[in-house]
Amino acid sequence: MNDIIGILKGKCPNCKQAAIFETKGNIFLLRMPVMNKRCKECNFKFEKETGFFFGAMFVSYALAVAEMIVSLVLFWLIFDLQPLYVFFIITGMAFLGSTFNFRLSRTIWIYLFY
Repeated sequence: MNDIIGILKGKCPNCKQAAIFETKGNIFLLRMPVMNKRCKECNFKFEKETGFFFGAMFVSYALAVAEMIVSLVLFWLIFDLQPLYVFFIITGMAFLGSTFNFRLSRTIWIYLFY
């Protein structure tokens, strides 16, 4: 349970004190989150090797697909909206959730290999 809380808060997998990301990013200002190289508390190195976060792209893809499926079921089958409206809602949610998915997927990836 501590790992899940640490992932959601974006804390270091080693000490669970310092944040993994310096900034959260802002999709409206076209700024992606900035990640610390090392933990400020315990000096844990987040990127193990070059290309370490390549696998986080697959985690991000899975998160985005899950969000899109939930949105599809919610807005098309439950609220019975037209398919074009559902498409725009899903596209907007994917755009707005991109920085969140970026942070969450990298954090999950770090915790998987801690």
